Amino acid sequence: MLIESNWKEVNANHEIVFEWLCDMNNVGKLMPSQITNWKSDTDSCSYTINGMADINMKIDKKTAHSSIKMVSFDKNPFSFEMNINLRAKGDHCEVQLTFDGNVNPFLKMMVEKPLTNFIDLLGNNLQKQF
Repeated sequence: MLIESNWKEVNANHEIVFEWLCDMNNVGKLMPSQITNWKSDTDSCSYTINGMADINMKIDKKTAHSSIKMVSFDKNPFSFEMNINLRAKGDHCEVQLTFDGNVNPFLKMMVEKPLTNFIDLLGNNLQKQF
């Protein structure tokens, strides 16, 4: 199941946004109020989506100032990867988030809309952060 956000304009240089996002402690600042039990270090995080599941993810790959790939690890309801893509646009940048999960058809019906809203919310909160 692939979910892609729209490109969102962020009022900061792509290098600054990239460096900020490379620290998973900062990613916690983007999370909605339904997220509890947030724990993080520089490269990984774990959290609970209220009433749904415990999630664990870590940074798997960084491409300087253009993309960050995060993957699930340990116990999760399903395996997934989340990518953050950045592109320079003058003195600011644009950011797109993608989520690709290995979800069975039954579960897809239940999680597709909430995950789409979650990805969009992360992008909106990133815009507000800068």
